Amino acid sequence: MIASVNPATGETLRVYSPMDADTVDAIVQDVHRAYLEWRTTSFAERAAPMHRVAQLLRERKEEYARLITEEMGKPIVQARAEIEKCAWGCDYFAEHAESMLAPLEVPTEAQKSYVTFQPLGAILAIMPWNFPFWQVFRFAAPAMMAGNSVVLKHAPSTPACALAIESLMREAGFPAHLLRAVLVENEQVEPIIRHPRIAAVTLTGSPRAGRTVARVAGEELKKCVLELGGSDPAVILADADLTHTLNQCATGRLINSGQSCIAAKRFIVEQPLYEAFVEGFLEQMRGQKMGDPFDESTTIGPMAREDLRANLHRQVQQSVQQGARCLLGGEIPAGRGFFYPPTVLVDVRRGMPVWDEETFGPVAPIVAAPNRAEAIRMANDTPYGLGASVYTRDLVLGEQIAAHALEAGNCFVNSFVFSDPRLPFGGIKQSGYGRELGLFGIREFTNIKTVYVARV
Repeated sequence: MIASVNPATGETLRVYSPMDADTVDAIVQDVHRAYLEWRTTSFAERAAPMHRVAQLLRERKEEYARLITEEMGKPIVQARAEIEKCAWGCDYFAEHAESMLAPLEVPTEAQKSYVTFQPLGAILAIMPWNFPFWQVFRFAAPAMMAGNSVVLKHAPSTPACALAIESLMREAGFPAHLLRAVLVENEQVEPIIRHPRIAAVTLTGSPRAGRTVARVAGEELKKCVLELGGSDPAVILADADLTHTLNQCATGRLINSGQSCIAAKRFIVEQPLYEAFVEGFLEQMRGQKMGDPFDESTTIGPMAREDLRANLHRQVQQSVQQGARCLLGGEIPAGRGFFYPPTVLVDVRRGMPVWDEETFGPVAPIVAAPNRAEAIRMANDTPYGLGASVYTRDLVLGEQIAAHALEAGNCFVNSFVFSDPRLPFGGIKQSGYGRELGLFGIREFTNIKTVYVARV
């Protein structure tokens, strides 16, 4: 069964029966047929319902935000911001898809030669629970504007969000089967990837899930884009503006109760600033309010599932057993709900779970680096490469480090890492491959076709 559980209370909200193979096949066939018609539409015809989606998202912001908060525990203020970002993304790609996908002329000896961007077909989107609306829209808006259709396999813990998105797309004026949600268990995904009507697949999830999807897609020779985990470093140089840096680091670490793939998860501080940073960071973390995610003043809600909290607590406990010191938090609170407090660890080193693994929750390991070179080496000492940030008053130096020294797909100076519809987003190493968003993202699920008209 697929259950929707309120993580703040542990209450089961809804239960769905997984769709059987015949139902899934019928949906995939319908989505493919919708693509065959949709691919022939103009950009203006595609943009109209996409703008309407943005309008409906804004009009129903409270309704959808409350659904997010109810189903996965995001603080309500942040849930509203997620819906607003979805609306922005829809408007952005509705306005810019035509120019982004315009044919590119290439001068050759031909009468005419150019590159055109054609849609691929029905794309399977395997989406996570942590940003249950934004993760879908950041893929679907550009993919659909490019002429593709979508089969949405959402996380088992956010089925109501999946169905709400499907209904919204239809109400906005998209063809009825252009985006369809399939309610299936994770074990049912492989046959969908192998379905002959599925042209490509995108996954946002764990490296383990990414390997499985890549293997199956590879066996079928189908395009895939993988946005996987991260253990993002924040490098704080000795000359950083401490007040600004503390605000950015604490905010970035605690967005969505720490359940973000691009949150900074390792704080590497040059030695001269280390003690002041630790003291200030503790103050920031102590100032957070953990509690009811529907409370407007709450900054940290529950973790999305009990097993996620258990794994995070294991990472903290094992690291402490290996010599890390816990300065704040580190204990599961009494009471109902899947809450975990802001936790700060020091004396962390390689080999500890909080350094080697992705910590998906409000846990912050802080380490001292003797110099800038060692700080950069430590930042890159990870199998992941999704995001990284560097904090310094020297903007030229910061840009140089971000552009050339840090090994990640998204490198920010004096800011925590975030996604933006205008910029490509994705990782390297075990954080995956391919890009979402921006010019490069909208072209991922297209046939980059060469057209050559010879002189006669």
